[in-house]
Amino acid sequence: MSIQKIIVSTVVLLLFFESSACRRPKDAAALDTITVYAFSVMKEPLEKDIFPAFQKEWASHTGQQVKFSASFAGSEMVTNQIISGVPADVAIVAIERNARRLRTFGATKTDWHAFPYEGIINQSPIVIVVRKGNPKKIKDFPDLAQPGIKLIHPDPISSGGAQWSLLAIYCSELVKSEKETGKRDEQKAYNLLFGVWKNVIATPESARQARTQFESGFGDALITYELEALQMKDRKTPVEIIIPRATIFTDHTIVMIDRRMPQAKRELVDAFIKYLWSEEAQKAFVKHHFRGITDEMMNDVEAKFGKVELPFTVEDFGGWQNAYPQIIENVWKYKVQAMR
Repeated sequence: MSIQKIIVSTVVLLLFFESSACRRPKDAAALDTITVYAFSVMKEPLEKDIFPAFQKEWASHTGQQVKFSASFAGSEMVTNQIISGVPADVAIVAIERNARRLRTFGATKTDWHAFPYEGIINQSPIVIVVRKGNPKKIKDFPDLAQPGIKLIHPDPISSGGAQWSLLAIYCSELVKSEKETGKRDEQKAYNLLFGVWKNVIATPESARQARTQFESGFGDALITYELEALQMKDRKTPVEIIIPRATIFTDHTIVMIDRRMPQAKRELVDAFIKYLWSEEAQKAFVKHHFRGITDEMMNDVEAKFGKVELPFTVEDFGGWQNAYPQIIENVWKYKVQAMR
């Protein structure tokens, strides 16, 4: 933003607040508060680093003091809350399918693909977390299907992270079989997902709740984001991280919830959204063990990040518009769940 534009914006904002402070104090307060609804594991980078840094930067440019109100839950739950009408300005969802639902139900009119990096703010691969010493000798997803393994897995009905995990398990066999034979073996992929799901003993509502349950001593293994596993290590939790040979890189989408957003607030919210691709914000994500999206060098210098032999993305399987109905619904919901 140019200096001239910043000066003009500042004058407009100051005149607005001065003229409306006495008449509509509640409205004025709402205009300087950004309400964010985000999937559960976004809590630390936002509250500890990104919110304070943006507040400081915005105040230095405009003189306006910005407040944040934030709510964190499973991505599906966050999406449903916004669709039901809770007042939100920004949604950060774990899967793009949730962004599409927000658009379908009229919560957003702004295309997130028009934002930098098509609205994706960070990434994280799906990994396995086991107890210290790896007593069950788990080395890859197929080991989670062994008899007697007790697995903690978030609920795919409420958690976007859980849906990423299902894709990681199922599609890992498609990727490996294609590499070995030139063809994707869907039966082998189904058998693996069915075998792993038989060993799930608990399905908490979100990735964060699943982690908390595992940290409390339940289960032999947990499937989760790499960032959650690394945060557990930071807390000195006695665990080890297993990087599957083939696994999915999750990507996370930001959406402007502008169905009732006043024009006077739009510039502020837009500035915050675009701030998430700034170097400072991307470094904050990496600090909290997300993988940055703007500069691969940030990820390369982070020694804690694991190396994935056969990485893949949801786009390798037609994007969420294909992966959700074909795998989450047709395979997991209607076959795996039905046969349990």
